[in-house]
Amino acid sequence: MRNALFATTAVLMAVASPAIAQSSVEGRVDRLEKEMRAVQRKVFPAGTPLEAEITRPAAPTVMPGTPSGTPISDLTARVGALESQLAAITGQTEENSYKLRQLEESFNRYKADTDARLAQAETAPRPSVSAPVAVDPAAAPVAAKPTAAKPAAPKPAAPAPASDERKAAVAAIERPSTSDAASDAYNYGFRLWDAKFYPEAQAQLKATVDKYGSSSVASKAQNLLGRAYLDDGKPALASVAFYENYQKRPRGERAPDSLTYLGEALIQLKKPTDACKVYEELEQVYGDNLSSSLRGMMDKGRVKAKCS
Repeated sequence: MRNALFATTAVLMAVASPAIAQSSVEGRVDRLEKEMRAVQRKVFPAGTPLEAEITRPAAPTVMPGTPSGTPISDLTARVGALESQLAAITGQTEENSYKLRQLEESFNRYKADTDARLAQAETAPRPSVSAPVAVDPAAAPVAAKPTAAKPAAPKPAAPAPASDERKAAVAAIERPSTSDAASDAYNYGFRLWDAKFYPEAQAQLKATVDKYGSSSVASKAQNLLGRAYLDDGKPALASVAFYENYQKRPRGERAPDSLTYLGEALIQLKKPTDACKVYEELEQVYGDNLSSSLRGMMDKGRVKAKCS
């Protein structure tokens, strides 16, 4: 009786072992299918265009007394290989998703920077171009058409309060008093500039240009105003003063000087390309009429700006 019980138990275990192993493999296959669908949903969020080619195999019919270890071992090995491949695919998918997020963030930053630069360019002042001026061939050369963009006019900073000592030094500068009020105003500004009282010279010369803008002295006053700004370390204000003098008074006495110093101001503003355009126009408009000092200054400026 006892031997019969052992024999029955052995037969049941032989039959149940393949079924238990097969049930374990089927559970792993089910889990693989679920994970594959999850990966497909992650890779194709708009819809899964591919169907998993993993199908549940038909349960084999196990005949009593036949060996079942080898087929189950093969199936287990294949499922293990599938699990390894799925793990590799999942890792690659996560890495690709991370790289895609990085690309999207980089693109969004680039787009924001580009939009900001475009908005700034649209609000920047547009350069104005003066029309050609017809003159008598015997007259002094006239600017045909300025090629350099008009510098944007910065707002002058308020001058610091002058000390009593400085006020006394400025008061010691003699004011000219002749019958020519325009020349007196310019000469007083020149004396202030020559004494290196640049803020005071700027105020005097600007007032001279505003009051006597239509007189012959205006060209000298506006040019000296630009030099007073340039000597005071204000190249942006100087460039505006020089450009306006050349544009408004191309036949003025100091028009070539203003165009030459405009190139120097642009170099100080780190705009060598614009400076080269200014020197090119200076050569075309005034040519051989340039003084040796202005031509020497232009040649040095071309070297500093690396003009071709």
